[in-house]
Amino acid sequence: MFQNKFVLLGIGATVLNAATTVNRMMRRIDFKDKVVVITGGSRGLGLVLARRLAKENAKLVLLARNTEELEAAEEQLKNQDAILRTFECDVTIQKEVEDTLAKIIEEMGAIDILINNAGVIQVGPQEVMTTDDYRNALDSHFWAPLYAALAVVPHMKERKFGRIVNIASIGGKISVPHLLPYNASKFALAGLSEGLRYELMPDNIFVTTVCPGLMRTGSHVNAKFKGKHKLEYALFSTMNSLPFLSANAERAASEIIDACRYGDAELIITMPAKFAAKFKALFPETTAEALGAISRFLPKKGVEQEDGRETKTGKESQSELSPNAFTYLSDKAVLKNNEDLVAAKQASNGAGNGHGNEHQE
Repeated sequence: MFQNKFVLLGIGATVLNAATTVNRMMRRIDFKDKVVVITGGSRGLGLVLARRLAKENAKLVLLARNTEELEAAEEQLKNQDAILRTFECDVTIQKEVEDTLAKIIEEMGAIDILINNAGVIQVGPQEVMTTDDYRNALDSHFWAPLYAALAVVPHMKERKFGRIVNIASIGGKISVPHLLPYNASKFALAGLSEGLRYELMPDNIFVTTVCPGLMRTGSHVNAKFKGKHKLEYALFSTMNSLPFLSANAERAASEIIDACRYGDAELIITMPAKFAAKFKALFPETTAEALGAISRFLPKKGVEQEDGRETKTGKESQSELSPNAFTYLSDKAVLKNNEDLVAAKQASNGAGNGHGNEHQE
């Protein structure tokens, strides 16, 4: 009796898995001539995604707040003969998002794919984080993707086609110590993204939630640090660069694009992140004990500043501790992915004078 039940369960699972695989293959899309909007597209992961999609002949639209960074990204992508438009837009302001996306639809005829990538990273102990830090994180990671989705979903519903990719984080599944505003906002995004998928699937709109672990995009120099900011930066930049713990940005971008291509529900990037997510699901108490123990050894409230609450960028937090030999891979990505325009210009001028290696990190 019990054996027959197990056999039936096995057959049912096999049939369901086969049906899921067939559905996934049927959802496959070609990016050629698709209009792809990427928020935070001027640097970091957004720029890496743009480079990859340019190779697939997508029509790219990059949104960012910094005009100079957008111009640098545009110059880089035009070298790939990319079909490209850029728009200066603060995605945390709903009216700007609505007006910009409406203009894109008017000028380009459609928005096929929206990639909500713009974000901020704040690192430090919870005792130095303020309510403004939480608001800023939620503005970037929850409200901005929501504004963009609300603006584009009616258009996608009308066309009965669309893809939305929300770049959340493993921090949206596990609240890692010293990233509390970031974690809280990524949890909110993951919940929004998952719910949107279920409600939009009947309209042939597929929402993908991406939860990367550490990635070598070069973004550590623009992250925000509090408390003992030099020590926090040294730990963050080193962990963010180790090959086993962090992902190559180009490989991560390829995985994200494939998840979008097939309309997958979720993508977790890096083996440590996948393991951590499964481990927490199975052993929540053990995970809590482990992260609590790790927290004991992390830097406490800072003495480098008066009260540790002052925010410093990664660039401002560099010291004899970092850059170091272990941060080489992430530091190398800084120039490649447009994370430091000043250094990029210096490197470019050095190359023109035959001294191109002088400014390489």
